[in-house]
Order: sequence, then structure tokens, then C-alpha cells
Amino acid sequence: MDGIENKIFNSRHDHEFTSLALEIFRFQATRNPVYRQFLSHLNTNVSQVSALSEIPCMPVDMFKTHEVKTGVFTPEITFISSGTAGSERSAHHVKSTDLYRKSLTKGFELFYGDPSRYAVFALLPSYLERENASLVYMAKTLMEFNPDNCGGFYLEHNDKLNKAIEEAEAKDYQPLLLGVSFALLEMATHTNIDLTNTIIIETGGMKGMRKEMIRDELHDRLNHTLQPRAIDSEYGMTEVLSQAYKKGTGNFLTPPWLKICIRDMQDPYKYIPEGQQGLVNVIDLANLYSCAFLQTSDVGKITPDGFTISGRMDFSDIRGCNLMV
Repeated sequence: MDGIENKIFNSRHDHEFTSLALEIFRFQATRNPVYRQFLSHLNTNVSQVSALSEIPCMPVDMFKTHEVKTGVFTPEITFISSGTAGSERSAHHVKSTDLYRKSLTKGFELFYGDPSRYAVFALLPSYLERENASLVYMAKTLMEFNPDNCGGFYLEHNDKLNKAIEEAEAKDYQPLLLGVSFALLEMATHTNIDLTNTIIIETGGMKGMRKEMIRDELHDRLNHTLQPRAIDSEYGMTEVLSQAYKKGTGNFLTPPWLKICIRDMQDPYKYIPEGQQGLVNVIDLANLYSCAFLQTSDVGKITPDGFTISGRMDFSDIRGCNLMV
């Protein structure tokens, strides 16, 4: 499928995205046993699917209960999701780390420019302590671009992190702190670290560590206490290989090979128009060897300038989403 791989990051227009999505749909409908079975339950006639809105999206929870692979291969890495104690975790079997790195790097370049200009620091407690977290792999990949090896992983905010950021600034690198929400809140509560020239990218996720809060409230608190150069957000998940970014007070934007669609809360196969809130479907063309068409439990809406995420909903409340789980 080298031909498709080469097309994924070159499409720039809606018609190109649709054409490639349909090609990948037909490929996965025949070569992915789990997705093929899902389509069979829906009585989907693959040959008659001719529009993006007609492609069924598979519940993302299938990654918890099935081996979601398109074709037969030994994965170069398997990303494992976080989860509460005793819960099932998603496993994303990645055939090609090169494909993932291309998606990550090209997406980052679209929103932030040359990654070698940055010193990337990662505040990722609970992620560093377990193997094969996609967020750790993402941070490590971005760190590798720095020619002076500035940046690094931290389990907590401390004087070492503060000093490392100061050293990166002295070498004219832009400090970028990638952090999970609960760790950033802990930093805001218990530290006097100077982040006035640092860009924060929060990745969401209280993971049961602190009370959940809406993103605007989180950013307001971080801005008030830490006063960074900017607070941005990253939207991603273990089950997809691409990321969306929200810069400052704007909405989330996607790279050209990633598309967000919003479906009705009571009918998972009905899409709703811009401006109305519903459940998020993700179409990630970089998921070539797993499944590119996924239903999530995130609640959001499409806006004229991107999309928003307002929270999550339990799949048990949604009819039709649990056909195979």
C-alpha cells in the first residue's frame, strides 16, 4: 500500500480527502477482519458506499476487546491506553512507526513550524511509569529534533525543570511544555516556576487524580497562576495516529489528513450540521493499517473555524454503538 501511504500527507482538498478515504475504506473493509465483521452486522454493501457520510465508523472501544489490524503484520510498536484500575485498555498495533512519526511531525510543523526550534519538556506522571504510552512516544519523538538535546521528561515540577527551561532559553530555543491536566494543575498550585516564555500544550486527562473541569476553566487557572507565553491544547488518543491542536483561545484544528464529524447522540449513523453538539467521529487516514473510521465517546461540535470538545459521554447511553463490544 505504498501508493496510499504517499498520498495520505499530500492531499489538501476535500475531494482528495474523500477519494482517499473511500479507497482506504474499501481496503480496510476487505483486509481488516474486525471492521469487516462490524460492517457485516450493519448489512453494509461496501461496493455501494460512495460518499464520506456513508462510511460506517467503528466504536473506538473495539480496540479494547479485539485486535484491530488491517492485513497481517508484526507491529513495530503497540500503544496501550491509560485507564482506571481493573478497566480494559485499548491496544493499537502500529505496523509502521515511520508512518506515525510522519503524521506527528508533519502535523506539528503545520501548527508550530520547525520542531528543531523547540526544547520540548514533558510533565507526564502516570504515563512515564507504564510502557508503550503513545503520549510518551509522541513527546520523545519531538524531543529528538533538538540538536543540543535540550528538553526531557519529568515526573514532577521541580527546580531541575525550572533550570532546564532557563538553559534552553539561553540557547535561543523556544521552551514547550507538554503536560497532562492534573500535573499542570499541581504545578500551578505548588510551584513558583517561571514560564513566562514557555508554551504549554495540555493534553487533557485528570485520570481520576483531580476533579474534572472544563478546558476553559483549566486554562484560566493555569494562565492566572503560571502566566505562560501561551496555553494550547492537543487532541489525540491511543487509537489514532494523528493529532489536532488548539492554539490559545481558538478552536481545535486538524491537519488535512484528519477529519472530525459530529453524529447524533441517539443515532450513531446520522451526522448533524455545524453548530450542533453531538458525539465525535474521527477519520484519520494515517490509521491505514488499523481502522481509519472511529466513533468516540467525546462530545463536541463543528464550528466555522474548527471544532470544540466539551466532554465525554458513556457509550452505555447511546443506542447502536455497542454492536460488537
